[in-house]
Amino acid sequence: MEEKVALNQEQTQEQEKEEKKTSEVVKTVFKYILGIVLVGLGIWAVIGLWPSVWTVIKGCLGVFLILAGAITIAIAKE
Repeated sequence: MEEKVALNQEQTQEQEKEEKKTSEVVKTVFKYILGIVLVGLGIWAVIGLWPSVWTVIKGCLGVFLILAGAITIAIAKE
């Protein structure tokens, strides 16, 4: 009788491990699909809103150069 209980517990543990693996696979597949969809939407948004994106890039250029200069000076001090 004890052997049956031990065997049943082992089978239950194995089933739980398999279910956990399946759950992890489903989560991973969902994350990949979601990532692909978001990348596609991002590309679509950049292409569709290119004039606005270009304005933002031009607007940030000065700030980027200031930051790059500050980092260069900080590195040069060391």
